[in-house]
Amino acid sequence: MRNLKLLKCLSSVELQSPGSPQCFSVRTDTGSLLISSQFSITEYDPPTGQVLNEVSLTSEDYLPEDGQGVVVGIQDLPDQESVCVATSRGDVVLYNLSTNQLECVGTVDSGLTAMSWSPDQEVVVFCTGQETIILMTKDFEPITEVDIHQNEFGEGKFITVGWGKKETQFHGSEGKQAAQKKAAEVQPAVPWDDRRPRITWRGDGQLFAVSAICPQTGARKVRVWNRECVLQATSEAVNGLEQPLCWKPSGSLIASSQRHPNKHSVVFMEKNGLLHGDFTLPFAKEKVKELLWNSDSSVLAVWLEDMNPGEDGKRNTYIQLWTVGNYHWYLKQSLHFGNDPLKAPACLCWDPEKPLRLHLLTRAWASYTYDWGWCTDRSPGDDSQDNANVAVIDGDKVLVTTFRQCVVPPPMCSYELQLPAAVNMVTFHSQPQRTNELAALTADSRLHIYGRVDQEGVLAMRLLLWLKEDVFVAVAGGDGLNQSSLLFLKPAETEGSDNRLEIRSKVEVEGHVISLCHSPKSDTLALQLEDGQIRRVHCGKGMLSSWKDSTGYTVNFPLPCVHTALCTINGQVEVNIFALILYIFSFIYVASNVSSFVVYDEFLLLTTHAHTCRCLHLATMSLKGETIDGINGETSTQNDESTRRVERGSRIVTVVPQDTRLILQMPRGNLETIHHRALVLAQLRKWLDDLKFRDAFECMRKLRINLNLIYDHNPKVFLENVETFLNQIDSINNVNLFLTELKEDDTTKTMYPNPASAACQSASASGADGKKKVDTICDALRSAMETLDPLKFCLCILTSHVRKTTPELEIALQKVHELRGEESEKNAVSAEEALKYLLFLVNVNELYEHSLGTYDFDLVLMVAEKSQKDPKEYLPFLNMLKTLEPNYQRYTIDKHLKRYKKALHHLSKCGEEHFTEVLNLVKDQRLYTEALQLYPAESQQYKMLSVAYAEHLVEQQQAEQAGLLLWRCGEMPRALQAFVSCTSWRHALAVAVHIPLPPEQLAQLARDLDCEEAISALIEGAAWEEALRLIYLYSRQDIAETHLKPALLEAHSNQLTFLESQKTLFTRHKNRLVVVREQKEKARLELLAALNYAELYSEASSVLTGSRIGSKYSQSNSRISARSSKNRRKAEGKKHSLKEGSPFEDIALLHALVQIIHVVDKMRGEINSCTEIHTHIYSGVVTIRKF
Repeated sequence: MRNLKLLKCLSSVELQSPGSPQCFSVRTDTGSLLISSQFSITEYDPPTGQVLNEVSLTSEDYLPEDGQGVVVGIQDLPDQESVCVATSRGDVVLYNLSTNQLECVGTVDSGLTAMSWSPDQEVVVFCTGQETIILMTKDFEPITEVDIHQNEFGEGKFITVGWGKKETQFHGSEGKQAAQKKAAEVQPAVPWDDRRPRITWRGDGQLFAVSAICPQTGARKVRVWNRECVLQATSEAVNGLEQPLCWKPSGSLIASSQRHPNKHSVVFMEKNGLLHGDFTLPFAKEKVKELLWNSDSSVLAVWLEDMNPGEDGKRNTYIQLWTVGNYHWYLKQSLHFGNDPLKAPACLCWDPEKPLRLHLLTRAWASYTYDWGWCTDRSPGDDSQDNANVAVIDGDKVLVTTFRQCVVPPPMCSYELQLPAAVNMVTFHSQPQRTNELAALTADSRLHIYGRVDQEGVLAMRLLLWLKEDVFVAVAGGDGLNQSSLLFLKPAETEGSDNRLEIRSKVEVEGHVISLCHSPKSDTLALQLEDGQIRRVHCGKGMLSSWKDSTGYTVNFPLPCVHTALCTINGQVEVNIFALILYIFSFIYVASNVSSFVVYDEFLLLTTHAHTCRCLHLATMSLKGETIDGINGETSTQNDESTRRVERGSRIVTVVPQDTRLILQMPRGNLETIHHRALVLAQLRKWLDDLKFRDAFECMRKLRINLNLIYDHNPKVFLENVETFLNQIDSINNVNLFLTELKEDDTTKTMYPNPASAACQSASASGADGKKKVDTICDALRSAMETLDPLKFCLCILTSHVRKTTPELEIALQKVHELRGEESEKNAVSAEEALKYLLFLVNVNELYEHSLGTYDFDLVLMVAEKSQKDPKEYLPFLNMLKTLEPNYQRYTIDKHLKRYKKALHHLSKCGEEHFTEVLNLVKDQRLYTEALQLYPAESQQYKMLSVAYAEHLVEQQQAEQAGLLLWRCGEMPRALQAFVSCTSWRHALAVAVHIPLPPEQLAQLARDLDCEEAISALIEGAAWEEALRLIYLYSRQDIAETHLKPALLEAHSNQLTFLESQKTLFTRHKNRLVVVREQKEKARLELLAALNYAELYSEASSVLTGSRIGSKYSQSNSRISARSSKNRRKAEGKKHSLKEGSPFEDIALLHALVQIIHVVDKMRGEINSCTEIHTHIYSGVVTIRKF
């Protein structure tokens, strides 16, 4: 959806030469024009307007002096620094540009009618007066000569497989009559055909086509030849085929024109000669003189001339520029040259280096060089009133698409504007609230809808901008060759002006203006010159000034830029972002892979050649000469909202203001609407800041944005406006959806990090009161819903209970049960419906269990009926429960639900007859602490529970705590036994006195406890022999079983493990030492070989080398001796480094092996002692492993 915009027009009428131009070529190395006339060859430079060289063709009789000579072709040959010229007489002349000498390299007696060089300039094709084709090399050595008119079709002749006859074949919509239809008689060529052959090459230089008049039929035929001049195909008979012929450089189509009885078309042929598509020219009374593709095949130039002269006997001439998109041909530019024969084009061609540069010469030697550029004409508004208009020029129509209402793929549109003449420029109003208005400049210099501009010439104005309601700005050619004029146009104030526009002010600009850009926000206007200079336009003063940045430096760019825009970066002046946009397209240090861009609000959106669409936040960008992060490298994080992959070759068309839609056009012309994540999130943040929860919610639902962002964006604001949120959403389903998507994660830190994070409050994992996020939201919403309308939001309230971190299912079930008494009220949700909804949120079996935990059998039955359970499963159980005493009933339910603490609580109320069950439950579930709290300390139940608890503690190796518990409940003997088992002699003696024990037993107890403590200490210190001696001395063989044997086994296992690890380490170091020594030996031998080789040098050299080495060694020694003790320790540590490849690795390995041997040797005594005691304890059965 792009238009062609005229960036620059170089015109010169100062070139004067005899005769008139016949053909010309562009010199690729200098850009100058090589023009041939019936008298001479002229080299002309359009930028300077100077004639660089000129040589006569009549002085050496290459052309007649009477001016009747014809040059049929001219071609620049940069490799030979020459120009090749072919004349109708048959001479092929080389003009050397360095020496200005002419040389005839060959002559054809029958004359020449056409010449064409291959794209690689390796071969050249001539058509002769005898209607033959001559193929030569670049050195003009003949390769072959063949007749143009061949009876054969060519090597690509179609093969008939013989399937049926023509009468029996399917003929489509034409029906059976097509089988009997006779072939149309071939009509001869049109009368105005110049009957000269045309030659055109395919872009790769492998094929060329020749269009010539067939002598039998008088009609034109196109034949395709290969590089060796072998005929490949002949075109089908095409009535009305005209003389133009041009092969598309990047495709397989050959363009020509065809005259029909009721229309005039440009037709396309394939290389096999068959027609393949066409488009109709807008006028039917013109003849097509030539067709020319530009170098990248994006624009087709059509040169037309009126077929019938006007009343004054003169014909109008036109140049039209056509482009194709989505299989539709658009007329983008129409150049009307009037009916003056001297102003009519004599020849034109595209620049071979710059695809959108067109060169044109008139018959009066006036030179025009047009530089075009691609642009997307979009409305500049950023408010909700702007319809996101995009205008596409198509001849005398402007196709306008309003992307706010609909996305219509081209060539369709929202509406068309029909104008009386072909449109060349379109601009939209730049003032806010009026950006949907547009103005169009037609080829007859009329500005629609506001009147006429009186200026002469072809494309007198360019770069049109609509600044205000009655102010237009345009650029026109200046008085000088390298000057431009900035025109400010306003309606005429004189009466009877018929809504004419007049030039109110005019500013002369030194240089060619190639772009204008305007910022509606700051009302700033800037222009760019072709050399990259930027000028600020002071509209009120009618003057220009250099554009300077915030530091006062003048902004100039190394290369000119076609696409420009104005806005701000990080609050700085607009020049910075202006520089950025230009640099994006032309300054590789910032970005070098951008294909299109648009500035919208606070974003810079761009597409790259890496097939990504970037959305950069202007408020967080900075320009300090470095590349913008990620544009060139295309690196992005997982949750980077600024990057999105797009289809290859996508370009930005427009952005819908105050929306999230970005319109892209694909290479084939179709449109795609995407919602760039950065635009979506920015719009959502605006809506949330403005408390527009409904708009944000609907957008998030449609585009699958996590709904947690509604809270996470600003938790405090959300909690303060919960009622506003509910009133705006006003949908039970939407509130439930919001609640079910809640998660504890903060989406502003994980999924959607805000690039301007300082501007908004970040959510936290928990609320201000320490509650978790989900619980905070559920409680806040439930409180608001219960205040607004609890019956309306009944289901939402249930959801808020279920979605809490610890689901409150019992409360939710209770609310469902309460609904039974409110079903008669209006708008009340029935209990049946509420229960059904709960079953949707919670597993039915889980809900059944929780309903059973409410002890409400009506609620249990209501849930059970909705489940898939068989009544035979739950009815007997429920009936049995109903027969039980209430406390025992609840105990049974809680035990069934494995809520043992509650079960214990209810069972304790059932009386002493159930205490046995209490004791069993406490023992099974280890609820000793909870059980002791349920009984008085003086009760028998408390004593029994304490004894059971003590037994449990003894099993858990906590005998001292068990003894204290038994002592408290009065079980003195058992308490003494517990204290003795854990050798707690103080408590044991205290209990023994309290029992009391006889003095003899008390003394024996004291001796036993002291002995046990000593033996335990010796075992802990690995003094095995002494510990064993005390065991036998005091006859405490029980300690040998409880303490000594386990300690011996543990020590034995630890020793074996340590020895195995040392053995493995020893083996690894030993193997590595072998490898290191082999490497050092190899290095030593190589050094000896090198020293032997060094002996071949002179003795003086050896002495010199030795003295140097000695000197260096002595200096090294002096340095070493001067080292500090710290450095010596560091150097010594490096010698013991086991790092592979270190210079002292072998020394470190030897040191490590020695250390292992010393460590193992020191363990001999400990191992022998452990082995001896082990042998004694286990009667000689012991495993001794050799190390």
